[in-house]
Amino acid sequence: MLDEPAEPRAFRGDALNTARHEDLEVYGVAELEERIDALEAEIARTRAQLSKKKAGRDAANALFGRLD
Repeated sequence: MLDEPAEPRAFRGDALNTARHEDLEVYGVAELEERIDALEAEIARTRAQLSKKKAGRDAANALFGRLD
């Protein structure tokens, strides 16, 4: 079995932290609008995942009683 070097794992939230500190002055209007669209899509994806996790937690709480 060949051992392949593992890719270093990005820290959780590292991409978000990088995006938050990115210089926006270098972008034009169209690029900023595309960025907003991409960020809004990511917010929607994150909200959907949050809803899914809450539903799973609520189902577990209903089955086993409140765990908080």
